[in-house]
Amino acid sequence: MTDRYGVFGNPIKHSKSPLIHSAFARQTAQDLDYSAILVAEDGFTEAVDNFLMDTGKGLNITIPFKEQAWELAQQHSERARLAGAVNTLYRNAAGELCGDNTDGVGLITDITVNNGGEIAGKQVLVLGAGGAVRGVLEPILAQRPARLVIANRTVARAETLQALFQETADNYGCEIAACGFDQLAGQQFDLVINGTAASLQGEIPPLPDDLLAESAWCYDMMYGAEVTAFNRWAADHGAEKALDGLGMLVEQAAESFSVWRGVRPDTSEVIQELRHQLLNNN
Repeated sequence: MTDRYGVFGNPIKHSKSPLIHSAFARQTAQDLDYSAILVAEDGFTEAVDNFLMDTGKGLNITIPFKEQAWELAQQHSERARLAGAVNTLYRNAAGELCGDNTDGVGLITDITVNNGGEIAGKQVLVLGAGGAVRGVLEPILAQRPARLVIANRTVARAETLQALFQETADNYGCEIAACGFDQLAGQQFDLVINGTAASLQGEIPPLPDDLLAESAWCYDMMYGAEVTAFNRWAADHGAEKALDGLGMLVEQAAESFSVWRGVRPDTSEVIQELRHQLLNNN
C-alpha cells in the first residue's frame, strides 16, 4: 500500500512541497504519495486525526497551523520545543503524535553545505522576532557564532526571544542580544538574516548603510521569482553574497523526509529544478 503524506495550510495552493517530496520519492525509490491539502482554520485537529487514522503516515504543517501543531503533538523534539512551533508531524511506534521542526536545520544546511558559508565565530544579525525567527535561533546558536543580535521594530519582542534563548546561547558559549532597528547604527555584521516577510512586499527594515562588515553575507528567508527587496539592498551595500530562502525550503523538506523515511535525499537537483521553474513562470 502506498504511504500517504501531505502538507496542511491555509492558503496552500502555492505550495511547492508536493513537487519537492515527489522528486525525493523518485530519487530514493520510496513508494509514497504527497499532496497539498487546504484545511479550514477551525478544523485543524479534526483534519490531522482523519488523515493519520486513514493511510496517512506524516504531515508537514505551514501557515497558520504551526503553533496548533505544537499544541497537538504529544512528543516534541528538542528543536521543536525551542521553536515553539511544529512543521513536521508523525506517529511513533507507540502511536504517539510526534512533532518536529526542520526549518532551522534547513536554513543552516543551505548556508553552510550548499553555499559553503561559515557561521562559527561570526557576528550574526537576525531581522525580525516572529515565529519564523524563533524557529531558526537554536540551530544558528549551535553553529557557535561569536555574537547573535535579534533586531525588531518592537524591541520588546526581540527581548522576549533573547530571554528565551539566553540559556541556549550560554550553553554554546555565544553572546546574544536584542535591539531595535534604530540601535543598529555603529554595529557591523558578517551575516545578516532577514526573517521578516516585508521583503516580499518590496519593503525592508530601516538599516544603516554601513551595517555590513567586509565580505559579509546576507540571507533572505523569503524567496520569489524576482530578487527580493532585502537582497537588492544587500547587493547595493556591498554584500559578498546574497541568498534567498529557496534552498532553505528544499532543505527543511529533505529533513522532514529523512525523519519520516529514514533516508536522506539529494537536494541539489531539486533546488535547481525549482529555481528554473520560478524563472520560467515569471
